[in-house]
Amino acid sequence: MTNVFGAPHKGTGSPHEQVVFCQDEASGLRAIIAIYSTALGPALGGTRFYPYASEDEALADVLNLSKAMAYKNALAGLDHGGGKAVIIGDPATDKSEALLRAYGRFVQSLGGRYYTACDVGTYSEDMDVVARESRYVTGRTVANGGAGDSSVLTAFGVFQGMRAAAEATWGSPTLRGRRVGIEGVGKVGRRLVEHLREDGAEVVICDVDPAAIDRVRGRWPEVEVVADRDALIRADLDVYSPCALGGALSDETVPLLRAKVVCGAANNQLAHPGVEKRLADRGILYAPDYVVNAGGVIQVADEITGFDFERAKAKAAQIFDTTKRIFALAAEEGVPPAVAADRLAERRMTAVGRLRGIWLGG
Repeated sequence: MTNVFGAPHKGTGSPHEQVVFCQDEASGLRAIIAIYSTALGPALGGTRFYPYASEDEALADVLNLSKAMAYKNALAGLDHGGGKAVIIGDPATDKSEALLRAYGRFVQSLGGRYYTACDVGTYSEDMDVVARESRYVTGRTVANGGAGDSSVLTAFGVFQGMRAAAEATWGSPTLRGRRVGIEGVGKVGRRLVEHLREDGAEVVICDVDPAAIDRVRGRWPEVEVVADRDALIRADLDVYSPCALGGALSDETVPLLRAKVVCGAANNQLAHPGVEKRLADRGILYAPDYVVNAGGVIQVADEITGFDFERAKAKAAQIFDTTKRIFALAAEEGVPPAVAADRLAERRMTAVGRLRGIWLGG
């Protein structure tokens, strides 16, 4: 195994505390762990297993995702900083017990500065394997003392954020009678469909995986299907909900949006800084992704000290109030909600992180 500590590649301009490049040639492991901040406590964030085209692409993703986790955990009221990990490869062909256990050794080597969990390409069963080599693993299966699938509270939290956006836009915290387009109906998107249908919303979906669409239509045959993201963005919607990979909101897509609200589970929905202003200029209310999709990290954080579903769900329900607070601050300070959310997160990281300077004795 090799364990390389140090600054990220020249030119990234990253303020991250630590970036670790991990490689185990025998198992095929190539991974990067990024810790953005531990101001609020040990970093917490999932492990993404994805066939990146290059190490540079993987690095850019893990740097962005770990920063977003720091802000997400801060606004979720958690005593955790932000971190993330990526494993380079195809989970369908490259994932193995040896690889996951090798990865667990690297997580353990950080001594508790980083707790890992599930993300795209990894599941609770994988975390059970990683945990055979590390104490700093959450998001485990129920059979092994964990909370199970974190998509349950992720979808619930997104729905709470969407209710807050509906109230800010149409005066009532319900999606009844509204037309909601969901891009990506995997683990989270499928559960979001359930919440929306129970609330009386009309739902339109798209997904690159036909099996995912079939699962939704098998349960809710009335749900409409469109061909792809472009068709969904151009559709006559009240709410656009990106629940696949990031970058859905760009200079090209924002002018095409017909929805009045954007609220979804995908991380890093804004393709680059400045897109949030384009949304605001068009009168589209954007519920910041890392605020509304925090239900999953709330769930896995609760697991660290012994999981209680009702306690975690009650905390995830607070996403409704947090989202409302962000909309109010945005209006008060004359900035887009994404900027208001960043300001709130940074204030908490600074205010609480400052307390680390109070010496507690030895």
